[in-house]
Amino acid sequence: MVLAYIGIKLRKLLDTIRQEWFLVGIITVISLAKLFPHIGVKEGPLRPEYTVKYIAVFTIFLNSGMSLKSDELTAAFLNVKLHVFIQAFTLAFFPACVWCVVRVLSATHYLHPGLLQGLQVVGCMPPPVSSAVILTKATGGNEAAAIFNSALGSFLGIFVTPTLLLVFVGSSAPVPVISVMVQLSLTVVLPVAVGQLLRVFFRERIDQQRVALSVIGRLMLHLIIFTTFCQTFATEIDITHLDLLSMCLLIICLQLGFMLIAFYACNKSYISGLLSFSRSDIIAVLFCSTHKSLTLGVPMLGIIYHGLPELSLLSIPLLIYHPTQILLGGVLVDSLRRWLLREPSREVPTTGVD
Repeated sequence: MVLAYIGIKLRKLLDTIRQEWFLVGIITVISLAKLFPHIGVKEGPLRPEYTVKYIAVFTIFLNSGMSLKSDELTAAFLNVKLHVFIQAFTLAFFPACVWCVVRVLSATHYLHPGLLQGLQVVGCMPPPVSSAVILTKATGGNEAAAIFNSALGSFLGIFVTPTLLLVFVGSSAPVPVISVMVQLSLTVVLPVAVGQLLRVFFRERIDQQRVALSVIGRLMLHLIIFTTFCQTFATEIDITHLDLLSMCLLIICLQLGFMLIAFYACNKSYISGLLSFSRSDIIAVLFCSTHKSLTLGVPMLGIIYHGLPELSLLSIPLLIYHPTQILLGGVLVDSLRRWLLREPSREVPTTGVD
């Protein structure tokens, strides 16, 4: 009797793990990163500066290029209203709101000034290239729009981010335009183009492997999460535990707050008229408008504050924000998928987790 009861509970546990394997995987890789941070740090055994920066990101966008229909890419390109909203939110509204929060907290003298300045730097960063796209895809959102806006935001960030830093922080630096453009071309434009070309010749076979392709994309995100947390755990932090905990809680609150603002601003159930996107569009907005780039942020900080002892302190908010946005997005994936499924006449593509 007891053995039968235990067997039933184990089967339920295994079923839960199978259904929620993506979230279980996130918890697992974070735990492994805590135990073995040296494996995934820069110049470590995994060489994330190559395996993640190029191979994993290339795989993600190759996957997207093979999965996307040409008419979806065309429709995403023509959705100007969506692009304007995302770019204005992440490159104007976001840094302005963070500036207000920083001013209020500066008056309280509660948090270290260097951490607050680092938080403002986070607010000025453009969206990342990969995480917003793969989370949008995993949720069943408008993947084509996410690809377009991630690439567009990274391109605009080359010119806008230095200006924002000058306005809000009082410091700025030139961005290596050619280097960033080459990286965007190699990791975004080229794999999407190759994926579209492969789809022309192998469309039926690719459509038959949608579940496998989705699993590969999620495993790539697990790799990104692992190496990101390895770098975070390996970084020496010279602040009090209270300051660190306060910054973590503040970043979580900011991310949730911005996601809620973006959600209510876009949802036609709350604001009709100009901003009335579909639910798949809203999911792309949630990730693209609230995520910030570590790839551009770290080099930017290194240029602006090169040789200064407070550089590591200023980097902490960005090092916290980046893994938090991926972790929070991963936690929300299944909830957002269920919300998307409730949209009338909507069928979310299978991802192998439901």
